[in-house]
Amino acid sequence: MTPASSAAAIFTRRGYGRVMVLGGPGLAGPLREAGIEVVPPVPGGPGGRQDPGDVPRVDAVLAGWFPEFTMPALEAACHAVWAGAALFSASQTPFFASAHGRALGTSRAITAMIRSLTGCRPRITGKPSLDALRAAAARLGVAAADTAVVGDDPLLEVPMAHRGRALAIAVDTGLGSADAYDHLAPERRPHLRLRGVDELLSVCREVAG
Repeated sequence: MTPASSAAAIFTRRGYGRVMVLGGPGLAGPLREAGIEVVPPVPGGPGGRQDPGDVPRVDAVLAGWFPEFTMPALEAACHAVWAGAALFSASQTPFFASAHGRALGTSRAITAMIRSLTGCRPRITGKPSLDALRAAAARLGVAAADTAVVGDDPLLEVPMAHRGRALAIAVDTGLGSADAYDHLAPERRPHLRLRGVDELLSVCREVAG
């Protein structure tokens, strides 16, 4: 499950057939698998240029991990939105955890530029959106309220769990920390705090036993 697979479910439900993708194969692949036509922002790759009058009509613009983002891509995306396309973002978190530490959330930066120019607010397809939780629950064949959401980012997994009335489990790895939730109201804190997923597995074994 990724923001792209959640987006594919959203677009299919809305009947969107053509989507401009600001991202790489990982973002475009699930859309193509769902039968959605993927339109690049500019012809010939990130370095290409396109006359504003030739920007193709699309149902939506989806921004994700796109370090090759260019000004021509920004212009094409804005023209698509001005022409009526809905704006979606894989994530709005400023950072995400990588093997080398914090990495910049490009989808937030890209959609911030598009929103500044067009006034269109993006809808999030990944965490912490309820759409993402519902897509995951549908894949599992259960109701969202019957899931447990485990994560290490205070901005993502725990808020998503609360939105879907699911069980929120926080682990102190990745972007999490020992005091990450102390400033939150009790109803917004995780239901369970653990050191890591290994500790969660031990708890599950104890409960099952």
